Amino acid sequence: MKMLTSVEIEQLLQKVLKELRMPGIEACWQEKAAMARRECISFERFLLELVEEERQERYSKRTLRWLRESKLPLEKTLDTFDRGRLPLGVDHNLRVLLEGGFLARRENVLLFGPPGTGKTHLVCALGRELIHQGRRVIFYSCSALVQELLRAKQEARLPKLMKRLLRYDALIIDDIGYVQQSRKEMEVLFHLLAARYERGSVLVTSNLAFSQWKRIFKDPMMTAAAIDRLVHHCVILELNVPSYRLEASKRRQEANNEAAGRAS
Repeated sequence: MKMLTSVEIEQLLQKVLKELRMPGIEACWQEKAAMARRECISFERFLLELVEEERQERYSKRTLRWLRESKLPLEKTLDTFDRGRLPLGVDHNLRVLLEGGFLARRENVLLFGPPGTGKTHLVCALGRELIHQGRRVIFYSCSALVQELLRAKQEARLPKLMKRLLRYDALIIDDIGYVQQSRKEMEVLFHLLAARYERGSVLVTSNLAFSQWKRIFKDPMMTAAAIDRLVHHCVILELNVPSYRLEASKRRQEANNEAAGRAS
């Protein structure tokens, strides 16, 4: 390579970094180079700092991309969830789940409880934390998932969709049993659960105890097989707590009554 001036080196470096798609290094190399000269940092340390910047940039972009892809509700985060409402045993299990080890063991997570107890919020918050740990997560309401599976079957692309869904570390199915489905609809859901068995974690929320799942899968044999696959390796969280929506409504009503009393 011919001798280059400092200006030519900078121009060539900018061009190469852009071609190699290294936006992290491209954004910081000049500042890092100036610091390295001032502080007499070794070449190895300088290189390490550059690649760390690139890694962080890629991690941030990947996390944002996976969050969008996950379809998780933006507002349902761990920061906005009141963990003080959880029973001690459930909160302990949540701390363990937040470590993410259950995904490597292909364990499922089943959340049961009446409406308004925070099941959806909790499972979505867990999903977001897993994405920040570098795991791929996809969220569906049960009814939306069933309809997508049925459309794929009708259009002869069900195997392709199943293959895509199997790539996720965690599949969240919200409100299973909340909307009554036909037997044909629940058959496609059962095939998905069977395909993910011991191959990937499923996180399920439901208002119905297992004893009522015959209403979901219609057939006793299919019901037993679905439950067997879900509970073989699983963590069960029972949210037997008052409805937070009802509590919030009561607080608003009390505040309105107090305001009306002061006005009178």
